[in-house]
Amino acid sequence: MIADVRDRLDLLPFGQLATRRWLLSEGMTRHALDNALKSRKFATLTRGVVGRPGVAVTWQGLAVSLNRILAGPVYVGGITALEQAGLGHYLRSASPLHLYSAEPCPAWLAKLDLGVMIDWHGTRRLWRENAQVQADSLKKQSWGGPQPYLMAAPEQAYLEVLADVPDKVSFEYADQLMQGLTSLSPRRLDVLLRGCRHIKVKRLFFFFAARYDYGWLKHLDSTAYDLGSGKRVVAKGGKLDSDYLITVPDAFHDRFAHKITGSA
Repeated sequence: MIADVRDRLDLLPFGQLATRRWLLSEGMTRHALDNALKSRKFATLTRGVVGRPGVAVTWQGLAVSLNRILAGPVYVGGITALEQAGLGHYLRSASPLHLYSAEPCPAWLAKLDLGVMIDWHGTRRLWRENAQVQADSLKKQSWGGPQPYLMAAPEQAYLEVLADVPDKVSFEYADQLMQGLTSLSPRRLDVLLRGCRHIKVKRLFFFFAARYDYGWLKHLDSTAYDLGSGKRVVAKGGKLDSDYLITVPDAFHDRFAHKITGSA
């Protein structure tokens, strides 16, 4: 017997989650949803959120689910994206999952127990609309589920990391990450830098890039981008970098010292 199309159990693949509101908006009836819960085809994860019983929701499944449920894209970015691309300076066993979206973080997300910390980043102050589309910097990633999740390309991910310097990310760690970024795409960086709203991020990017002077940097002219005007305090109590007018820790004041001493 063919299942009633109103059951729409296909809306909730194994390893993913969904809200009741979203399932109903996609055509599942309240009767079918209640029956799925009573028959244990669905299980309540927290108020208004359901998943498949006995199947853990992985971070990949969460990323896919959020991208389906919310109106705008949700993607894995920042430090998580760099680590997944093998570009993290070191992999940390308790790393949070860094998720990015222009949409507000759903209130129910903090109530879920998925075994992973979630660090939600709003992107409206960081990226102009369509900047990521123009840069082709959101990549689909397969993981074993029926739908891929979205992950930021390294060029975008590093700029996202810089938004958290120095409050959540240290100058030292941002510098260590730059050490591994030997083969970024200058074309993608150009589009992203033009689409970036965040003055501090752009100044920090050129500051760290100048320390290593990779080949891709020769294709980017810092004067071609809006870096704002005036001095910016980034490192409190630091010294002013005369090129990018940001304060940096004393150890970074001579941006090219690592080339002489061999240290970063």
